Amino acid sequence: MQSLYPIFLLFGLFFLNIPIAFALIGASLFYFIFINTGMPMNLVIQQFVTAVESFPYLAVPFFIMVGSVMNYSGISEELMNVAEVLAGHMKGGLAQVNCLLSALMGGISGSANADAAMQSKLLVPEMIKKGFSKEFSAAVTAASSAVSPVIPPGTNLILYALIANVPVGDMFLAGYTPGILMTVAMMIVVYVVSVKRGYAPSRDKIASPKVIARQCLRSIWALAIPFGIIMGMRKGVYTPTEAGGIAVLFCLVVGFFVYRKLKLHHIPIILVDTVKSTGAVMIIIASAKVFGYYMTLERIPQIITQGLMDFTSNKFVLLIIINLLLLFVGMFIEGGAALVILAPLLVPAVKALGVDPLHFGVIFIVNIMIGGLTPPFGSMMFTVCSIVGVRLEGFIKEVWPFIVSLLIVLLLVTFSEPIALFIPNLLK
Repeated sequence: MQSLYPIFLLFGLFFLNIPIAFALIGASLFYFIFINTGMPMNLVIQQFVTAVESFPYLAVPFFIMVGSVMNYSGISEELMNVAEVLAGHMKGGLAQVNCLLSALMGGISGSANADAAMQSKLLVPEMIKKGFSKEFSAAVTAASSAVSPVIPPGTNLILYALIANVPVGDMFLAGYTPGILMTVAMMIVVYVVSVKRGYAPSRDKIASPKVIARQCLRSIWALAIPFGIIMGMRKGVYTPTEAGGIAVLFCLVVGFFVYRKLKLHHIPIILVDTVKSTGAVMIIIASAKVFGYYMTLERIPQIITQGLMDFTSNKFVLLIIINLLLLFVGMFIEGGAALVILAPLLVPAVKALGVDPLHFGVIFIVNIMIGGLTPPFGSMMFTVCSIVGVRLEGFIKEVWPFIVSLLIVLLLVTFSEPIALFIPNLLK
């Protein structure tokens, strides 16, 4: 029982609203100072350092920088123009554009909070001018942002691939099907709500193939980024880390010389944004590594694996239990932190029952993104509500149909591995 004290302390610190990284560090140090007193402290400190001494982790700051460069280079505006041409004629025009833009942004920004913040500033004011309620506009923006990290190259896909020891390229490919299903599900919700409330399209009629082709050609540089990343890795031209560096360089060139909206005074802002976001991710990874060191010493992953296998030998029952656990945890812990804490514990258990770790990665990431929408601590919920200026009560009333639609997608990818892994299986 004594070996579980750090876990109890960890959740106690979470509920006291201590930042995730510091809660992990505090729980870990409690174990090594008061329980496992025979472990030299210098070995514990080494775990903090060695946790991030990994070449693949360099992909994280590169892809974070890609999202920051995109916001200043005009790439996001070009993607919005493509989304508007494709979906503006539908019921609830700008709300549909909001959903589709998140899917297009997923291949570049890779961050739910970055996407939520950008669209809160870019699209929500226009939606309110067109007659959408402020609460519905906020709900659409937060819900659609859940798609961004699911569609490559989201940093959560990279982190899971490294934790579960699966190829990053395969994990990227696996993200497309659930990302597309999530987008379609939310666009259906927008359509139903728009018909009921009379939200009008933003275009008078459907765009002609000529207009669509012209806009896609004008935005070809923006659309080429995710395609180039995936195909380059798939063909073995470069590693995920190198892909991140190439994507940064490509976005800089496009921003400076093609769209000409990126200026020299934007560079310091981009660097500061990248350092802040990377630091937040890396300190969580480092602290989770030390906490994982404690759990390895106490054989907690093996105990959890054995306990789950003793409870059920049916992999679908196990996946239901894990989904319920993740949905609960997602209400209190930010998605990236939940990933680095729980994936090392759960991956061995699902593999032991024959679940493909690639399939489980899709389930895990879709699940934790739903958590970002749910009270009391959903990160996208707070991001959008603070920027748009809506009360949580109004937001929750509008967002629940989107959460239901995302849960349906989660069940679909959980119980149908062929659907979840359709694209990786197709290319293999």
